[in-house]
Amino acid sequence: MTVTAKWQGKVLASSERTVVVEGNHYFPIDDVDRSLLEASELHTLCPWKGVASYYDVVVDGQRNGDAAWYYPETKPEAAEITGRVAFWKGVEVTTV
Repeated sequence: MTVTAKWQGKVLASSERTVVVEGNHYFPIDDVDRSLLEASELHTLCPWKGVASYYDVVVDGQRNGDAAWYYPETKPEAAEITGRVAFWKGVEVTTV
């Protein structure tokens, strides 16, 4: 099964190695087009996963603020998603 994340018709990530947590597909960073991501200032805290950092998704000059997130370090219970990227805010994630 291949999972793809798209926004504005552009493929942001495509992988056969996602990890699903709480209904979100977390993509290995190597399967994400990093040229479409810009670091955001936003950080949030999840009680069981840890502190999340965010990226803005930028496609053809259009910005989707804080539309991707990742956990640079996780609590032990969430170790399988450390460094992986997930998407929301209008990013279409599909499986084939």
